[in-house]
Amino acid sequence: MSLRLTTTAPSKSAPQVPVPPVPSTAHLDKVGYLFGFPIAHSLSPLLHGTIYDSLSLNYEQHLFETSSLSACLPLMHSPKFYGASVTMPFKVAIMPHLDALTPEAEAIGAVNTVFLLPSTDGRRRLCGTNTDCIGIREAVLQNSPPAKIAAMKGKPGMVIGGGGTSRAAIYALKRFLGCSVIYLVNRDKSEVDAVIAECSSKGFGQSLVWVGSVAEAEALEKPGVVISAIPDFPPKTEEEIRARRTIEVILEKGEKGDKGVLLEMCYSEGPNTQIAVLSRERDWQVVGGTEAMIWQGLEQDRVWLNREVNTLPVERVKNVIGAEVARRVKAKEARPKL
Repeated sequence: MSLRLTTTAPSKSAPQVPVPPVPSTAHLDKVGYLFGFPIAHSLSPLLHGTIYDSLSLNYEQHLFETSSLSACLPLMHSPKFYGASVTMPFKVAIMPHLDALTPEAEAIGAVNTVFLLPSTDGRRRLCGTNTDCIGIREAVLQNSPPAKIAAMKGKPGMVIGGGGTSRAAIYALKRFLGCSVIYLVNRDKSEVDAVIAECSSKGFGQSLVWVGSVAEAEALEKPGVVISAIPDFPPKTEEEIRARRTIEVILEKGEKGDKGVLLEMCYSEGPNTQIAVLSRERDWQVVGGTEAMIWQGLEQDRVWLNREVNTLPVERVKNVIGAEVARRVKAKEARPKL
């Protein structure tokens, strides 16, 4: 693994805000954290706890819900600290506080995982990586037949959305899945322009194309793989409606039996998001976002525990997380509609 040492000076301390109490770790051999806000409903502790229980490790990952990065930093220097998951609003802000970055974190420009580098002098060195791109890659590869995987290489891919996940999706499609051109569909062109500029500055922005109209979509070659990274809301504005129709036109390309794979990153709403339904109706193979979440978590434990993923309880994790997601979806559907 090649690493880049960070050289940016840490940013100024943020204003003091309420922070949770530091949990007791006296009963643990090692402790990890999830840093971010809001994170109360995160599945991360359940995922990692399932792994540690299966391996008989006296480890725990604690939620540390705060909007103060300065409150998180001392926890990474505890003797029992093994690593951290990092989510919004800290994925970028934490980077100057680390000693090194992996190529994935450097290219994507965001860190979702902190781990300890091996040390020969006793000095603690913190490294940041991004496992979101690995989660996307494995969600596609682990759930697609060989013929569909082969058909992705050298062919267009598509990313729906312009948020933080889109950069990891573009990286995965370009670096891991061999897509030639990446179509970008989003309601806001300025967000797409920012994504293209950032990816270009990191060396993987070539052949990124914003598809802003139905007419443009009609002229395009069919993509072999699509990553949808937008919330499951019905389109309302003119821009949202245009983007949705653009997506529909692209999904309609090709003959039955010749469609590709769509990864729906929005898993909290269940398997029948609007994009998932549109895709199945057009004969696309749909992979749920729980797969991406699970595989990025398995990659985190690979670096934290220094164990290969095939030695981890993959099927048990899938069963536990799948059951919990289904429970939450069922509970949400049972709530009275306002």
